[in-house]
Amino acid sequence: MRRPIFALIGQPNVGKSTLFNRLTKTKNALVASIPGLTRDRQYGIACLERGNEIFLIDTGGLSGNQSGVDMFMAEQSREAIAESDFIIFVVDAEIGRTSSDDLIADLIRKSNKHCFLVVNKIDGRPPEMAVADFHSLGFGKPMPLAARSGRGLSKLGELIITHLLKNCDDDRQLDNNLDGDEIKIGIIGRPNVGKSTLVNRILGQNRMVVFDAPGTTRDAIEIPFTSDSKSYILIDTAGVRRRARVKEIIEKFSVIKTLDAIDRSNVIVLMIDAKEGIVDQDLNLIGLITEAGKALVLGVNKWDSLSLHNRQKIKTELDRRLTFIPWVEQITISALRGSGMGLILRAVDRAFRSSLIKIPTGKLNGILQKAILKHAPPLSNGRRIKLRYAHQGGAGPTRIIVHGNQTSSVPDSYRKYLENFYREALAINGSPIVIEFRTGENPFKGRKNDLTPRQVKKRSRLISYVKKN
Repeated sequence: MRRPIFALIGQPNVGKSTLFNRLTKTKNALVASIPGLTRDRQYGIACLERGNEIFLIDTGGLSGNQSGVDMFMAEQSREAIAESDFIIFVVDAEIGRTSSDDLIADLIRKSNKHCFLVVNKIDGRPPEMAVADFHSLGFGKPMPLAARSGRGLSKLGELIITHLLKNCDDDRQLDNNLDGDEIKIGIIGRPNVGKSTLVNRILGQNRMVVFDAPGTTRDAIEIPFTSDSKSYILIDTAGVRRRARVKEIIEKFSVIKTLDAIDRSNVIVLMIDAKEGIVDQDLNLIGLITEAGKALVLGVNKWDSLSLHNRQKIKTELDRRLTFIPWVEQITISALRGSGMGLILRAVDRAFRSSLIKIPTGKLNGILQKAILKHAPPLSNGRRIKLRYAHQGGAGPTRIIVHGNQTSSVPDSYRKYLENFYREALAINGSPIVIEFRTGENPFKGRKNDLTPRQVKKRSRLISYVKKN
């Protein structure tokens, strides 16, 4: 079924993100008692009563301030109103009706979109008194609720469903194609390396706030799109600094959201600033990504700003410092000018396919025997390590289970040799391969043979003979 789009609109700090998290049953939107915390549009699916689903957009607050980053936040909210089918206008019962609410109401009326007026933070107040100031806004009967405690959410869901069943045609609803077949692409990197610019360039619109200051993006934002009949979800994240430089509590939340985005993604695009080259924090992020077993593509941004000499210098540095991940594709791009966007998506497709490859057990065993013939496992305590057979233990990343004896003594160098041998034989690029060793237990361990009377006599004679001699 095609899902309608609802946009959460209102002043800063009225509880839009809390309501978003409640309706979507997630913690994707950052929540804190700080006005202006949400800056970009956050997308999610809200499951209402009787299995009905809607597409929900959380937006930054409309405060009336038209300077600095607030101007971009206001533009994001206006674009959310334009692309949505319905509006959920959230107001604050604690502060009552304000002039900003009137301005937002005028903006919503000009959009000609149906609006649900929600009066939040009614805890400790009679609902009738809490909504009294907001009737004159002209959006029908206000809906009282408390997003933090969940009070009134079921009534809001019933109101939305009732309106959809009465007035909404399938033609007005949008298919957001979020049924699990999309490739989730996490855009990761240090602050101000061009992550949001890359997202905007791929989408072909100014979906993310781009401001000439590090740390503009705070949430991990999911944005669905389609390219060449393939469905993707871009996850733009906050930049991750070194721990010593993370000062604000908001930025600490952003780092957590970025690490969570790595877990949610199928493929990670790690953005690197070509002007600065690869730094220790980039290597730390690569470590986190490979430990999570995620497919990885390296996007070297701002390539157009380098001279030929500096380009060769950066390539040499990348090859020298990234010898531990030779399987990662390095794509040189310019997010600002749009060069290399197609190369990025094609590299993502290749990495995604490699991470989900399915290999027959017979083929894995054949490759294992070839690897052993070319280079046998080393000795352990004077005994040769024997690797008998292998099978696939999972995909995303490709996991290969190798059975044998004394496998706990297999050195890391031989594990790496097998990984590279399998990677070359299976043509897996852009995705890690995990080799696991398992030692089969001795089936006769702990069992004692019962001797026959004849064997007992023979044993006694042998013991007597040994003692005499």
